[in-house]
Amino acid sequence: MMDIVHKMGEGLGLFNISFEDWPCQFRINKYHFTPGTIGSPGVQLHTDSSFLTILQDDEIIGGLEVMKRCGTFEAVDPCPGTLLVNLGDIATVWSNERFLNVKHRVMCKETGVRVSIASFLLGPNEALVEAPEELVDLEHPRLFVAFKYKEYRSLRVSNKLHSGEALHRLRIES
Repeated sequence: MMDIVHKMGEGLGLFNISFEDWPCQFRINKYHFTPGTIGSPGVQLHTDSSFLTILQDDEIIGGLEVMKRCGTFEAVDPCPGTLLVNLGDIATVWSNERFLNVKHRVMCKETGVRVSIASFLLGPNEALVEAPEELVDLEHPRLFVAFKYKEYRSLRVSNKLHSGEALHRLRIES
């Protein structure tokens, strides 16, 4: 996971970045889809609050959908032997919007047990989440105030802002 984020940083011209204080989290998701749940969400529309998610999705039962910019959904069909990489809210802030978070959901499309395994790179424990100075200039002014990751998670949860709306509250007005 750290190799991926370092390569992402290198793609932006950042070669000496550290993510040492950034914890990872591992989660197994299990859904029991029944005939009565077909057509309903297994997971509501949301963005990940983290920086990066690596997902081993169910290889048999689909349901993952990503929202396109136009607002329609695109199914992410199961593809055995692959991993899905998804960017979250912290990647958007850290990159000064050079990387964008992805709105997604899980829909029940067929009956059965659906399992996915997710690994997340969260935000830093102590340091502030902010774009590195190298990504801020006259053409790319700082877009978000600096904040603590734990406070951001609290903002999302306490205000039920699950689809990236919390970022709007942290945006610097120009």
